Parts: sequence; C-alpha cells; structure tokens
Amino acid sequence: LPLLALLLLAGCGGPGAAGQRRKEMVLSEKVNQLMEWASKRSVIRMNGDKFRRLVKAPPRNYSVIVMFTALQPHRQCVVCKQADEEYQILANSWRYSSAFTNKIFFAMVDFDEGSDVFQMLNMNSAPTFINFPAKGKPKRGDTYELQVRGFAAEQLARWVADRTDVHIRVIRPPNYAGPLMLGLLLAVIGGLVYLRGSNLDFLYNKTGWAFAALCFVLAMTSGQMWNHIRGPPYAHKNPHTGQVNYIHGSSQAQFVAETHIVLLFNGGVTLGMVLLHEAATSDMDVGKRKIMCIAGIGLVVLFFSWLLSVFRSKYHGYPYRYV
Repeated sequence: LPLLALLLLAGCGGPGAAGQRRKEMVLSEKVNQLMEWASKRSVIRMNGDKFRRLVKAPPRNYSVIVMFTALQPHRQCVVCKQADEEYQILANSWRYSSAFTNKIFFAMVDFDEGSDVFQMLNMNSAPTFINFPAKGKPKRGDTYELQVRGFAAEQLARWVADRTDVHIRVIRPPNYAGPLMLGLLLAVIGGLVYLRGSNLDFLYNKTGWAFAALCFVLAMTSGQMWNHIRGPPYAHKNPHTGQVNYIHGSSQAQFVAETHIVLLFNGGVTLGMVLLHEAATSDMDVGKRKIMCIAGIGLVVLFFSWLLSVFRSKYHGYPYRYV
C-alpha cells in the first residue's frame, strides 16, 4: 500500500504540481477578467477589492499602469481632469493598436471609490501614475514624475516604454480647432482685401507687422511651445498646506501659469524699452519726453527685477540680483 500511494502521488505530480496548476488557473482567470474589461473600456476602473485582487495579489505575469486620481466635482481637481484626458488617449491608443496584448493594462483608482487603496499606499496627492510590474514590487522609477515631465500622452508613453518595454504610438483624435481658426483668419484677410481692394496700404503697415511679430516672440520666449509639447499642469497645490505654487521650483520644468507670468514680465520690459526709444526719437515737447523716459526706466527696472527673481527661484544659488 505505501508503494502504491507513492506511485499514485508521483503520477499526479505531487503537491507542487497541483499548486502550480492552481496558480495557473488563478492567473488565467485574472487575465481573462482584465481582457474582458479592457475590451469594453480602455481604462479599467478599480475599487479596493479589485485592486488588491488583480494588482497587488500574486500570481501576475502582466504589468498594470494605475492612475490614482480624484475626478469627482466636489474635489475640484482641475489637473486630475486634464491628466485623465491624456491618460484616456494613451490607453485608447494601446487598446486599438495592432500590437495590443495582455502584457500590460491601464487602470484607474478614484479616491471616492478606493480611499482604502490611497491609505494602503500612503498616498496623499493626485493625480499620481504608478507602474505595478509583472514581477516584484514597484521601484522608485515606477512612479511617474508628473511635475517634471507633465501629463501629455506622449510623455506617459515614453515612461511606459521605459518601464515595461511596451512601445505605444499615441494617436490623438482629430482636432478641427486649428484648421477652423486658420480658415477663419484667411476668410477675414480675404474679406479685408475684397472690401479694400483699391487701398491695400494696410498690408504695408510696419507698426501692425511689428506688433504681430512682437506678440509671437513674447509667446515663444515665455515657453508656450514647451507647454504644448509637455502638457504641464497650470499650477500646483500643496495637499498639506493648501498653498498654490505658480512657479516651478526646478529649472527642468515649469507650470502654465509660470509662462503667463514670464510673458507679462517680458512684455513690461519691452514696453519700457519702447517708451525709452520714443522719448529719445520723438518730436514731442521736452516735458512729455521726460515723463516717457521716467516711465520707461521704471518699467524696465521693475519688470526686469521681477523676471530675475523668477530666475533666481528656479536656479538656486544664483548670486546676482538687479535691485
């Protein structure tokens, strides 16, 4: 009988084989469940139970990118809504990609649906992106640096590729706002040319062209193109103190509000320089020219000193100041 029992045990593969089969069955159930949800929604919404069972608990041979957010209106998280739009674009790009597999899934945990998950991870800010790898626990690089990279879908895709080796080509839905505005501008210009066909002197107005060029230069030097590429948040609110920061503390990143501030300061310096030029070259009486000169100097000194203070707040240790 003992020999027979040993033979039967060996034929069945022993306890280890049975345990392995159970793990494979559990893993298969998890993957099938995630694939079913992913076929309906590109971003899988999770509560505490789903998160613990499908993300935290083994076995798992897939990675899960989770956005921890607070989208309910009473939370008043504007950045969460903006980040969610970009996250949805990234997840949809993966869902409808020809390379779509069960190697990676995109999920979301809203604070009002999974506050216990926030407590379990000691998380007190949103939005936050974390990659839960197929093996082991998340490392430092598995938490996305939102303040540095911004939340643009393209930036998120690069981070996902770095952490999971899954390369996602971001496909954005068509945006007709740009072509519409261009068509409107061309229509206005065409209308002006038609109405004033006999007098096209306005096209040779140096002041108008100079003003348009100046606006373009101020927009570019303030960092608007960086905002368009990186998609940073407008500002940052400290969850502990409630203080709102409009200037990013690092020289490697910026907020949208920061570009508006820099544009204003550059515009003030430019206006001061224009007043100084007019005071030196115009034919007005001496009294008015003195007033313009004093106003120009005041604008240059004031706004340039503010501009330099922004620079010093980002480049810590910079020793020089203007006033």
